[in-house]
Amino acid sequence: MSKLLQRDGISDRALAIADRVEAFVRKEVIPFERDSRLGGHGPSEDLSMELKELARKAGVMTPHILDDGGHLTQRETAAVLIRSGLSPLGPLACHTCAPDEGNMFLLGKVASPELKERYLSRMVDGGMRTAFFMTEPAEDGGAGSDPSMMLTTCKLDGNHWVINGRKTYITGADGAGMGIIMAKSDDGACMFLVDLPDPAIRIERVMDTIDSSMPGGHAVITIDNLRVPASQMLGDSGEGFKYAQVRLAPARLSHCMRWLGACVRAHEIATDYANRRMAFGKQLIDHEGVGFMLAENLMDLKQAELMIYWCADVLDSGSPGGAESSMAKVAVSEALMRVADRCVQCMGGQGVTADTIVEQVFREIRAFRIYDGPTEVHKWSLAKKIKREWKAAHGA
Repeated sequence: MSKLLQRDGISDRALAIADRVEAFVRKEVIPFERDSRLGGHGPSEDLSMELKELARKAGVMTPHILDDGGHLTQRETAAVLIRSGLSPLGPLACHTCAPDEGNMFLLGKVASPELKERYLSRMVDGGMRTAFFMTEPAEDGGAGSDPSMMLTTCKLDGNHWVINGRKTYITGADGAGMGIIMAKSDDGACMFLVDLPDPAIRIERVMDTIDSSMPGGHAVITIDNLRVPASQMLGDSGEGFKYAQVRLAPARLSHCMRWLGACVRAHEIATDYANRRMAFGKQLIDHEGVGFMLAENLMDLKQAELMIYWCADVLDSGSPGGAESSMAKVAVSEALMRVADRCVQCMGGQGVTADTIVEQVFREIRAFRIYDGPTEVHKWSLAKKIKREWKAAHGA
């Protein structure tokens, strides 16, 4: 198992699951990384289903959710999800990927017993993919990092809500079996569970993006007079932002977990290359320029890991963890960007080819710095918190 990932302070049950996940990803999943069914809009549906079937047989399908329906703690989840990320295909195979992992967490926390029975069991089993419909097109002036700009509307009509609007960057909408849609009523933000596909939800296009690990890609969506039974609203009208916060901090942290695993693997590949490749009479590792980059990787990887476990402990304490997850998301995504970039640089020309996953990890981490809030938005939010606390302390 990876020597770069800590084992101290993690429960025996989590370590046992994590070890099974890592063994599965390294033995069963990594050979698929050059599969012809991988494309610019993510792995194909048949590849996704093949990988998930392998995970079921190996007993590592949705490993962070226990047989009794309980959920591992966030600290335990970190140990498992980091290892699932050792291949870009690992989270897909083990069903720990976004947006499914975050959607399962949300439903487990806030959905009614009826909605859990209808949707959650199929999600946990990997029987369907899901999507989360929040972000809206910039050309419409819709919601992005500022959710208060939401333009998608929902109006009550008898015992149904009628939803209209456009959404963008909707990961996995193409091929999903269920979606969580955020819209705005007269009371405020609302959240609905909807079956997919639906003729009232039209995919305008699937965008070509820098990342390519998520099945279904990222779509632009039109919602035209979608009728949703009132029973499929999460909570009450106007409570959508409250429920979004339940999902937000853990989902940010889960991204950090998975991509840390990917960068650990990229570092392994770069290290192996530097120890095998000869140049100017010695191994690359013996040239300070290369050796120092790999040493800096170790420091960034460890700091990212410690940041993840610190934030996980905050969430496990019962705190919402909004500020802490912002700090973790910024620190980890920026550290992993440095790691991925150094891995490419250490490998020279080989680092920019698709012969290894290093090139893909670099692209995926660059996208990670944007989704779930770009670095600048998180820093701005933290700065506002600093100001509020200063004013409170000084009676200003």
